[in-house]
Amino acid sequence: MELGDIPQPAYGPGPEAPGSDTPGVVAMAHGFLRLVQPNPLPVEIIDFGQSQTEFNEEDIQELLHYELGFLVCTAIGVLFIILVPLVGCCFCCCRC
Repeated sequence: MELGDIPQPAYGPGPEAPGSDTPGVVAMAHGFLRLVQPNPLPVEIIDFGQSQTEFNEEDIQELLHYELGFLVCTAIGVLFIILVPLVGCCFCCCRC
């Protein structure tokens, strides 16, 4: 079976990140993510072949250290969700 004249494929450097209309917002989001979670995921702790109920205390401490930035952001968010309406209610009711 003759295949004829098949051109060789031309490979490039690979896919590029898509351009954005808002590069400032993209840079700010990436900066926030690098600030909140600077540590890489500890993959050696997580073994997908075994049961996940066998974590020891050191593994849990390392995972909490990895997630520390998100835990702090969550705590600040919950604090604002509770405090902002409470302070607004005090200002509206008291008018001191």
